[in-house]
Amino acid sequence: MRRCLGATGTPKEAPLVKPASEIGVPGTRPDGIRDEREAATHVREMFGRIAPRYDLLNHLLSLDIDKVWRRRVARRCSAVLHNPAARVLDLCCGTGDQALSFRREAPAGAEIIGSDFVPEMLVRARAKAAALRAGVSFVEADALALPFSDENFDLVSCSFGFRNLANYERGLLEIFRVLKPGGVAAILEFAEPRGILFGSLYRFYFRRVLPVLGGMISGSSAAYTYLPSSVSKFPSPEALQAMFARCGYVDAQFVRWTGGIVTLHTARKQ
Repeated sequence: MRRCLGATGTPKEAPLVKPASEIGVPGTRPDGIRDEREAATHVREMFGRIAPRYDLLNHLLSLDIDKVWRRRVARRCSAVLHNPAARVLDLCCGTGDQALSFRREAPAGAEIIGSDFVPEMLVRARAKAAALRAGVSFVEADALALPFSDENFDLVSCSFGFRNLANYERGLLEIFRVLKPGGVAAILEFAEPRGILFGSLYRFYFRRVLPVLGGMISGSSAAYTYLPSSVSKFPSPEALQAMFARCGYVDAQFVRWTGGIVTLHTARKQ
């Protein structure tokens, strides 16, 4: 078994887990996609097409609970955000809702940056921040090749975007690279509920109702067929927790919210 450092700095045994590429989940693979480059291109174009209705659909299809989840992430990260010198990066920021939640939680001196590789999303994020007079910067960037130096941020988050990366382990390693020692990673993602009754109802809505509504409103049925498919193929919370440990993080843990619909993962760079 591999060795890694525990929270106290003493060596401990890391769980023996196969690399993601060996267990069939290297990263997102929409149907018909052959490799990482093609997957990234497909995801970028797909989200570019639905950008005009992205906020409406997020709030409508989640019954506005997505706003609650983002506020809860900000509160969970308050220990970092309340530092007036904090530097925060929100990856795959979309139209900026999580970055703006961080801005509301953080003092004026903290620097909040949102990044995304879909320019159509960033146009809307910048407009939203300008309308709110929120001090948030947005940059176009690939989460697998960030244009930031090593050990740059106190907090790196990703809400509902990590699932779309073409390579999950590379994503975790890139987050690790730009985190300062002691910095925190926070990933909020959809998950499959475990309860039989609630899980069945959720899957019916997620796989049957949501694609139809999303396709009608956005004009892109493919994007909202991809969503439930990508969630069902995403590593379980336990598997992602093990992936964090394998990539060098400590204190990796997760908490399920709203009956297990979403999971917040947190971990620290020692």
